[in-house]
Amino acid sequence: MDTATHVVIGFGLAGIATLDPAVAGSSLTFQAVMLGTVAGSVIPDIDTVLKLKNNATYIRNHRGMTHSLPVTMLWPYLIAMLTMMIFPGANASHVLFWAAVGVFLHVFSDIFNAYGTQAIRPLSDQWIALGVINIFDPFIFSLHIMGLIIWQTIGHPGITFLIIYAILIAYYILRIHHHHQMVMEVRKQLPNLTKVLLSPTMRWSHYHLAAESADRYYVGKIEGKKLILIDAFNRKPIDRRDGKIRAAMKDKNVRAFLSFSPMYRWTVSERNGRYVIQFTDLRYFSKGMYPFTATVWLNNDLSIQSSYTGWVFSEQKLRKKLVLAQTKA
Repeated sequence: MDTATHVVIGFGLAGIATLDPAVAGSSLTFQAVMLGTVAGSVIPDIDTVLKLKNNATYIRNHRGMTHSLPVTMLWPYLIAMLTMMIFPGANASHVLFWAAVGVFLHVFSDIFNAYGTQAIRPLSDQWIALGVINIFDPFIFSLHIMGLIIWQTIGHPGITFLIIYAILIAYYILRIHHHHQMVMEVRKQLPNLTKVLLSPTMRWSHYHLAAESADRYYVGKIEGKKLILIDAFNRKPIDRRDGKIRAAMKDKNVRAFLSFSPMYRWTVSERNGRYVIQFTDLRYFSKGMYPFTATVWLNNDLSIQSSYTGWVFSEQKLRKKLVLAQTKA
């Protein structure tokens, strides 16, 4: 989920925590728990600072180690320790418990969007991305804002957010069911698919589609039950015998892209006396192009001249980023 949603979820958990007698009976413990739930709801995304280093590091690590099993278990203790330094005398065990709930719910909710997370690392480095909920879901966010308003005006925070979370559980179940139905509908209309990736939008019945069969890639969108195909490509495995491909795959930006993207196509072309190797993620078609890419410029001797990975929404901007990267190199 986005940061704003994680923050309001933290406050929502603090509201539910008022049903805990130890929290309801002590204003000091309540303040400590509120700090703990909000901190727990956002701290796994502390790896966002890696973007300050470069996109490759960020893409390769975001929602990785900080969302892994051992670190997910470590965060609550760190949060509780720091919180108890600010609020000495609060009930430490209850602060620890509610901080743990905040951290767990953060990691758990991230599993349901298309970006996903390495939540079972180190058991597996696989990205778990169910593609059921958009990174920003207006219904989830609005429901929390409504709950906070009720809390500050007429309602009991614990009962209010208990009802809200019961509604959200039902909402998630419905979204999972609808997502499954849409996958079945795609498979019915496009037989022999080996993989179907649906990325939810902010509209209930609209999805971005990327799918593959043994020999084809398909890109499209779903509106209601209507499947609209946008592109279809011949599927070809990466030719690791090709020297240009081997050279490109040594680049850190390409390695980061390949570690994250589950469905992509690649192209090799020659422009302005250089080789251009481009890897394109098929999940994110937008505004007539595929904005999430890794691109490498190679000299005639196959040495890396420049490279970039990230989001770009025009060929001109991509070229500017590659020129800038070449200048810095």
